[in-house]
Amino acid sequence: MVQRNTRQRERVREALADARGFVSAQSLHATLRDEDSPIGLATVYRALAGLAASGDADTLQSPEGESLYRACVTRGHHHHLICRSCGLAVEIEATDVEQWARRTAAAHGFIEAEHIVDIFGLCASCAQARASERDAD
Repeated sequence: MVQRNTRQRERVREALADARGFVSAQSLHATLRDEDSPIGLATVYRALAGLAASGDADTLQSPEGESLYRACVTRGHHHHLICRSCGLAVEIEATDVEQWARRTAAAHGFIEAEHIVDIFGLCASCAQARASERDAD
């Protein structure tokens, strides 16, 4: 499916690039609405789906099952470390994961296997802030 590059889609792309880390469609829509943008939620969903399909956005499911998006820095298959607190996302290479996935699939007779691996935790800044809060208590 080829999507036209409309003003609305371009504005969604810009808002996604301005966002820190992964964001939901609703969150991005709220940001646009706060800027008095007339772009509707359905348009945001369509634009994000198109950006993800074309490789211009990463998408993942949060631990709660919500689809999240961010402007893609790296083309092709990659993985992320994602801060549960602030949303910071770092793209990582995961050679060990790639080898494990191929071996595991082959051991069970699978071919053309695909996988998604995203690691959620606390970034150094958020971990430090949490430690400081605990020390203050």
